[in-house]
Amino acid sequence: MECVSTRSTDHCSCTYVTCDKRGNCCKCITFHRQRDEIPGCFFSPEGERTYDRSLRRFAKDRGF
Repeated sequence: MECVSTRSTDHCSCTYVTCDKRGNCCKCITFHRQRDEIPGCFFSPEGERTYDRSLRRFAKDRGF
């Protein structure tokens, strides 16, 4: 899949500011999918700041 988006941190809620994928959704999602993880923007602000992108943490964050 070709990514057609441009890099924009205006919409990015990830607080990991040194990440080279920050602001580029296509690269971020691809990176996390390859690791069976959830991107930080799917978490609550508190959950995102844990930097734990696991499915288990996501379920806990969302109350499942």
